[in-house]
Amino acid sequence: MSNFPVLDEQAVREEICEVGRRLYQLFLVAANDGNISVRISDTEILMTPTNISKGYMTPDDIVKLDLAGNMISANGNHKASSERRMHLAIYRERQDVRGVVHAHPPTATGFAVANVSLDQPFLPEVVVRAGVAPVVPYAIPGGEELPNSIVPYVHDHNSLLLGNHGAVTYGPTLRDAHFNMETLELNARIFLVAHQLGHIEYLNDAQVEALRERYGC
Repeated sequence: MSNFPVLDEQAVREEICEVGRRLYQLFLVAANDGNISVRISDTEILMTPTNISKGYMTPDDIVKLDLAGNMISANGNHKASSERRMHLAIYRERQDVRGVVHAHPPTATGFAVANVSLDQPFLPEVVVRAGVAPVVPYAIPGGEELPNSIVPYVHDHNSLLLGNHGAVTYGPTLRDAHFNMETLELNARIFLVAHQLGHIEYLNDAQVEALRERYGC
């Protein structure tokens, strides 16, 4: 019996394009940066192609892969992003994940470059939505180094800052993964403003526990 309900492929292709446009319009990616994927079944993943702007994709541009990263189908000469290994590592480690977004949100990426984690609760949203985001030490992109570097962090977080690189977020749906990316960038901006003002008032343990009890997280 399948562990995953099979998703409508055409609908997912269209959703990936819409998320790509939103990432591009919000300047969470630029040029051909970033990549998006969705696990549509036990054995298949749809993913954005390499070297195409996320703001200008069409459903036919999206490529289909198996869980080993082998190409199943693609339009023309399209190839999957070189970061497919990172997406596949997340799917292997987290059976609850169906969507992954990798982007370069400017403020959050600044934290990653500075090696400053967003790993303390300073807003209710940090506790009840995307959660804290640690910095994963830098690993060269495009090979096995980066996916191997994130594995120790994947189970305990839904948002990761990638040292000197960017960010990756994931969740049970592509919408969740996308919203986690938006929230990560917003949280980074808020944290930066508080830091510039000279003081960050973290939530204490009692306040965090009260949030978790109220929202069941």
